Amino acid sequence: MNRSLLLTSLLASALLAIPTQAADDLKKIASELDGYRYEFPCKDPMPENPKPGADGISARATSDPATNDKFTDVKKFGGEPGKKYKVTLRVRGVVEPMMYKDGKQEGERFYIGGTPNNATYNIYQLTVSSPASHFFFNRDDRTGHRIFTIDYTATIEIEGGATLTFHGNGQNGRMITNFSKLVVPDVAPAPQPFNGQFIQLNVVDVVEVK
Repeated sequence: MNRSLLLTSLLASALLAIPTQAADDLKKIASELDGYRYEFPCKDPMPENPKPGADGISARATSDPATNDKFTDVKKFGGEPGKKYKVTLRVRGVVEPMMYKDGKQEGERFYIGGTPNNATYNIYQLTVSSPASHFFFNRDDRTGHRIFTIDYTATIEIEGGATLTFHGNGQNGRMITNFSKLVVPDVAPAPQPFNGQFIQLNVVDVVEVK
Protein backbone atom coordinates (compact mmCIF):
# COMPACT_ATOMS: atom_id res chain seq x y z
CA MET A 1 0.00 0.00 0.00
CA ASN A 2 1.42 3.38 -0.96
CA ARG A 3 1.73 6.27 1.50
CA SER A 4 -1.36 8.11 0.21
CA LEU A 5 -3.59 5.06 0.49
CA LEU A 6 -2.22 4.27 3.95
CA LEU A 7 -2.97 7.78 5.22
CA THR A 8 -6.46 7.62 3.74
CA SER A 9 -7.07 4.28 5.43
CA LEU A 10 -5.80 5.51 8.79
CA LEU A 11 -7.94 8.65 8.56
CA ALA A 12 -11.03 6.62 7.71
CA SER A 13 -10.39 4.30 10.68
CA ALA A 14 -9.96 7.27 13.01
CA LEU A 15 -13.20 8.86 11.82
CA LEU A 16 -15.07 5.60 12.32
CA ALA A 17 -13.70 5.32 15.85
CA ILE A 18 -14.92 8.78 16.91
CA PRO A 19 -18.64 7.88 17.25
CA THR A 20 -17.76 4.71 19.18
CA GLN A 21 -15.50 6.61 21.56
CA ALA A 22 -18.13 9.30 22.07
CA ALA A 23 -20.76 6.64 22.85
CA ASP A 24 -18.43 4.94 25.33
CA ASP A 25 -17.74 8.29 27.05
CA LEU A 26 -21.46 8.92 27.41
CA LYS A 27 -22.02 5.44 28.85
CA LYS A 28 -19.45 6.23 31.56
CA ILE A 29 -21.81 8.95 32.76
CA ALA A 30 -24.22 6.19 33.78
CA SER A 31 -21.62 3.98 35.48
CA GLU A 32 -23.50 4.06 38.81
CA LEU A 33 -26.49 2.47 37.07
CA ASP A 34 -24.56 -0.07 35.05
CA GLY A 35 -24.52 -3.43 36.81
CA TYR A 36 -26.60 -2.36 39.81
CA ARG A 37 -28.42 -5.30 41.44
CA TYR A 38 -31.50 -5.43 43.62
CA GLU A 39 -31.29 -8.65 45.64
CA PHE A 40 -33.71 -10.42 47.96
CA PRO A 41 -31.91 -13.62 49.02
CA CYS A 42 -33.78 -16.39 50.79
CA LYS A 43 -32.79 -17.01 54.40
CA ASP A 44 -32.84 -20.80 54.05
CA PRO A 45 -30.85 -22.87 51.53
CA MET A 46 -32.62 -23.82 48.33
CA PRO A 47 -34.04 -27.33 48.72
CA GLU A 48 -33.13 -29.98 46.19
CA ASN A 49 -36.75 -30.32 45.13
CA PRO A 50 -38.54 -27.05 45.95
CA LYS A 51 -42.29 -27.10 46.38
CA PRO A 52 -44.09 -25.32 43.51
CA GLY A 53 -45.42 -21.96 44.66
CA ALA A 54 -43.43 -22.06 47.88
CA ASP A 55 -42.75 -18.90 49.81
CA GLY A 56 -39.91 -18.42 52.27
CA ILE A 57 -38.30 -16.07 54.74
CA SER A 58 -36.28 -13.21 53.29
CA ALA A 59 -32.65 -12.96 54.39
CA ARG A 60 -33.35 -9.23 54.74
CA ALA A 61 -36.03 -9.77 57.38
CA THR A 62 -35.33 -8.02 60.69
CA SER A 63 -37.25 -7.29 63.89
CA ASP A 64 -37.07 -3.54 63.22
CA PRO A 65 -39.98 -2.23 61.10
CA ALA A 66 -37.71 0.55 59.80
CA THR A 67 -35.36 -1.94 58.15
CA ASN A 68 -37.43 -5.12 57.85
CA ASP A 69 -37.04 -6.61 54.37
CA LYS A 70 -36.05 -3.35 52.70
CA PHE A 71 -32.97 -1.52 51.49
CA THR A 72 -32.07 1.81 49.88
CA ASP A 73 -28.94 2.74 47.94
CA VAL A 74 -28.26 6.32 46.88
CA LYS A 75 -25.88 7.13 44.01
CA LYS A 76 -25.02 10.09 41.81
CA PHE A 77 -25.52 10.18 38.05
CA GLY A 78 -22.64 11.67 36.05
CA GLY A 79 -22.78 14.23 33.26
CA GLU A 80 -23.22 17.98 33.35
CA PRO A 81 -25.89 19.65 35.48
CA GLY A 82 -28.46 21.28 33.22
CA LYS A 83 -27.98 18.69 30.48
CA LYS A 84 -30.41 15.80 30.10
CA TYR A 85 -29.62 12.29 28.92
CA LYS A 86 -31.75 9.45 27.65
CA VAL A 87 -30.49 6.25 29.26
CA THR A 88 -31.53 2.86 27.90
CA LEU A 89 -31.42 0.12 30.50
CA ARG A 90 -31.54 -3.62 30.07
CA VAL A 91 -33.53 -5.07 32.95
CA ARG A 92 -32.99 -8.74 33.79
CA GLY A 93 -33.79 -10.90 36.77
CA VAL A 94 -35.99 -13.40 38.59
CA VAL A 95 -38.94 -11.77 40.37
CA GLU A 96 -42.39 -12.23 41.81
CA PRO A 97 -45.31 -10.15 40.46
CA MET A 98 -46.37 -6.81 41.94
CA MET A 99 -49.22 -4.47 41.10
CA TYR A 100 -48.92 -0.68 40.75
CA LYS A 101 -51.52 2.03 40.13
CA ASP A 102 -51.95 5.69 39.14
CA GLY A 103 -48.96 5.63 36.80
CA LYS A 104 -48.23 4.53 33.26
CA GLN A 105 -47.52 1.00 32.09
CA GLU A 106 -44.87 0.62 29.41
CA GLY A 107 -44.47 -2.84 27.96
CA GLU A 108 -45.39 -5.82 30.11
CA ARG A 109 -43.31 -5.19 33.26
CA PHE A 110 -42.08 -1.57 33.33
CA TYR A 111 -44.19 1.00 35.21
CA ILE A 112 -43.63 4.77 35.27
CA GLY A 113 -44.75 6.78 38.31
CA GLY A 114 -47.70 5.81 40.45
CA THR A 115 -47.72 3.84 43.69
CA PRO A 116 -47.65 0.21 44.84
CA ASN A 117 -51.05 -1.49 44.80
CA ASN A 118 -50.45 -4.40 47.17
CA ALA A 119 -49.14 -4.62 50.74
CA THR A 120 -47.21 -7.91 50.68
CA TYR A 121 -45.31 -8.48 47.42
CA ASN A 122 -41.81 -7.28 46.52
CA ILE A 123 -41.24 -3.77 45.19
CA TYR A 124 -38.31 -2.82 42.93
CA GLN A 125 -38.09 0.96 42.51
CA LEU A 126 -35.71 3.51 41.00
CA THR A 127 -36.21 7.21 41.80
CA VAL A 128 -34.52 10.00 39.84
CA SER A 129 -34.28 13.45 41.45
CA SER A 130 -34.23 15.40 38.16
CA PRO A 131 -36.35 15.36 36.18
CA ALA A 132 -38.32 14.11 39.21
CA SER A 133 -39.58 10.64 38.37
CA HIS A 134 -39.69 7.08 39.63
CA PHE A 135 -40.02 3.66 38.04
CA PHE A 136 -40.97 0.08 38.97
CA PHE A 137 -39.64 -3.03 37.25
CA ASN A 138 -41.87 -6.03 38.08
CA ARG A 139 -45.37 -4.87 37.15
CA ASP A 140 -48.14 -7.42 36.74
CA ASP A 141 -51.93 -7.47 36.51
CA ARG A 142 -52.21 -9.65 39.60
CA THR A 143 -50.11 -10.96 42.45
CA GLY A 144 -49.77 -14.62 43.37
CA HIS A 145 -47.34 -17.39 44.19
CA ARG A 146 -45.57 -17.12 40.86
CA ILE A 147 -41.96 -16.50 39.88
CA PHE A 148 -40.69 -15.53 36.43
CA THR A 149 -37.71 -14.15 34.59
CA ILE A 150 -37.62 -10.68 33.06
CA ASP A 151 -35.46 -9.39 30.23
CA TYR A 152 -36.43 -6.11 28.58
CA THR A 153 -35.14 -2.64 27.82
CA ALA A 154 -36.52 0.67 29.07
CA THR A 155 -35.41 4.23 28.33
CA ILE A 156 -35.52 6.90 31.03
CA GLU A 157 -34.45 10.55 31.15
CA ILE A 158 -31.89 11.75 33.72
CA GLU A 159 -30.32 15.16 34.25
CA GLY A 160 -26.58 15.42 34.79
CA GLY A 161 -25.68 15.20 38.48
CA ALA A 162 -29.09 13.84 39.48
CA THR A 163 -29.49 11.66 42.56
CA LEU A 164 -30.42 8.04 41.90
CA THR A 165 -32.25 6.20 44.68
CA PHE A 166 -32.52 2.42 44.36
CA HIS A 167 -35.13 1.01 46.71
CA GLY A 168 -36.25 -2.54 47.35
CA ASN A 169 -39.06 -3.43 49.73
CA GLY A 170 -40.25 -6.98 50.40
CA GLN A 171 -42.94 -5.50 52.69
CA ASN A 172 -43.56 -8.53 54.91
CA GLY A 173 -40.29 -10.41 55.41
CA ARG A 174 -41.30 -13.19 53.06
CA MET A 175 -40.98 -13.84 49.34
CA ILE A 176 -41.98 -16.25 46.64
CA THR A 177 -38.92 -18.48 46.41
CA ASN A 178 -37.17 -19.40 43.17
CA PHE A 179 -38.95 -22.74 43.34
CA SER A 180 -38.57 -23.31 39.60
CA LYS A 181 -34.80 -22.75 39.86
CA LEU A 182 -35.01 -20.16 37.08
CA VAL A 183 -31.78 -18.86 35.57
CA VAL A 184 -31.15 -15.70 33.57
CA PRO A 185 -28.49 -16.55 30.94
CA ASP A 186 -25.21 -14.63 31.27
CA VAL A 187 -26.24 -13.03 34.57
CA ALA A 188 -24.58 -14.26 37.77
CA PRO A 189 -24.88 -16.76 39.34
CA ALA A 190 -25.77 -18.38 35.99
CA PRO A 191 -25.68 -21.22 35.14
CA GLN A 192 -26.76 -21.78 38.76
CA PRO A 193 -30.12 -20.40 39.95
CA PHE A 194 -30.14 -17.50 42.43
CA ASN A 195 -31.59 -18.53 45.79
CA GLY A 196 -34.19 -15.80 45.96
CA GLN A 197 -35.05 -12.89 43.70
CA PHE A 198 -32.97 -10.25 41.96
CA ILE A 199 -32.95 -7.61 39.24
CA GLN A 200 -29.79 -6.47 37.46
CA LEU A 201 -29.65 -3.22 35.51
CA ASN A 202 -27.19 -2.73 32.66
CA VAL A 203 -26.74 0.40 30.58
CA VAL A 204 -27.23 -0.26 26.87
CA ASP A 205 -27.01 3.30 25.57
CA VAL A 206 -26.76 6.93 26.69
CA VAL A 207 -27.72 9.81 24.40
CA GLU A 208 -27.61 13.50 25.25
CA VAL A 209 -30.97 15.22 24.77
CA LYS A 210 -30.45 18.15 22.41
